[in-house]
Amino acid sequence: MRVSILVPVYNEARLITRVLDRVVTGGADYFEDTGLEREVIVVDDGSSDATYSTIERWIANGEERSIRLLRHDRNLGKGAAIRTALEHATGEFSIIQDADLEYDPGEYPKLLAPLLTDEADIVFGSRFLGAGERPVARFWYAVANRWLTKFCGMAADLDLTDSLTGFKAFRTVIAQSLPLRSARFGIEVELTIKFAKRRARFWEAPIAYCPRTRSEGKKIRAKDALGIAAAIFRFWARNDLYADQAAAMLGAMEHAPRFNRWMAETVKPFLGNRILEIGAGIGNLTRLLSADQPCYIVSDLDERHLAQVRSEMRYRTNIRVVRCDLENSEDFSEFQGNMDTAICINVLEHIRDDVRGLRNLRWSLRVGGRAIVLVPQDERVYGTMDETLGHYRRYSKPELAARMVEAGFCVQQILEFNRVTYPGWFLNGRILRRRSVSPVQLWLFDLLVPLWKRVDARLPWPATSLIAIGVRGHDAAEG
Repeated sequence: MRVSILVPVYNEARLITRVLDRVVTGGADYFEDTGLEREVIVVDDGSSDATYSTIERWIANGEERSIRLLRHDRNLGKGAAIRTALEHATGEFSIIQDADLEYDPGEYPKLLAPLLTDEADIVFGSRFLGAGERPVARFWYAVANRWLTKFCGMAADLDLTDSLTGFKAFRTVIAQSLPLRSARFGIEVELTIKFAKRRARFWEAPIAYCPRTRSEGKKIRAKDALGIAAAIFRFWARNDLYADQAAAMLGAMEHAPRFNRWMAETVKPFLGNRILEIGAGIGNLTRLLSADQPCYIVSDLDERHLAQVRSEMRYRTNIRVVRCDLENSEDFSEFQGNMDTAICINVLEHIRDDVRGLRNLRWSLRVGGRAIVLVPQDERVYGTMDETLGHYRRYSKPELAARMVEAGFCVQQILEFNRVTYPGWFLNGRILRRRSVSPVQLWLFDLLVPLWKRVDARLPWPATSLIAIGVRGHDAAEG
């Protein structure tokens, strides 16, 4: 397991070698005891002094080999430097370390402990949480910090003591999946609000803090407080939460609760007691289907999705979260013949060998167990929306039934689901060539789901999706 230490630096030639010395030695016993590796990623943000050459000499003269030095051609801001560092981070966890001596690298264990015990997804080193002696900060700086922290806490719906701390640790995959926009100090509140909207678990740990004055090199100014306030409002107002378009579409469905309930109601009559859900994503259906089930196993391939589901489902003792690839038979070995139901919603169209995937589903089921497989229907409406989502195909009823039979299932029935969106899918994906769902369209559609449920079966065009119910019978060798 590796920790990436992200060091944005600008015009710190006098201090940077002392900072880096402490970064590579801070918490050394802790890293050795826990078996953690560390990589240090330093981004020189267009320094106009000798910072870059000083770091180069420090690296050349030392024995430390886990240092990466990157450089911006011009000064872009702290947020831009952190974004650059994140692009190169390979650790499971990352720590932001300012390139001054205000935050002590010896306190890395405080930030990492809640992450390593899986109690948190992001940890703030709070300058105001602990009791005891502390350096006294400037009055107006402290007042501005308190008010901005309250404002940020309101936007994120969190009771924070220090949202502007420059000492943060978090799961790297979640941060890398966020579309971070801030170039300057707004990055602190952007991380806070976007992690909160992604349902991450927050933790605060008391830290020591040695503030600098402006004459000693402190960069933040009064005008930055206005920029931070504007950033808080902007990131509160917008749900800009996914860098990947496909993930953004998946995330958008979280804001369609009526539609998700409609889908859950459709498949719920076919569920048994021991359920395996393949490709759960961020758990839109998991929340609805798992509540009354004694054993519910949630799986996905994407570690970002798994981290989010683990976070949200941590208190549900009937749920276990695992990584599972529908095309990899080895991933199904622990489930062989044990599950009553295998749910595969909008997954089969994403894999090349769909028959192999269906055989793996069948292998996981007991005799008489059911597979519930939802896929998109009708190749004629395949368009840019399908391309964005990574669909290899859309199915017809005969094609889906044939794949199920080839995989060894007895097809109990194939349901047509959601005719309402068929014209919209054709319009957006084939005519308008869009690659994302309009929030307004989605809101209006979800608002009227009670009406759609009443009229859906009477509409004269095909359904957007098919739901196949396949039953596992006895193998030929069993008679």
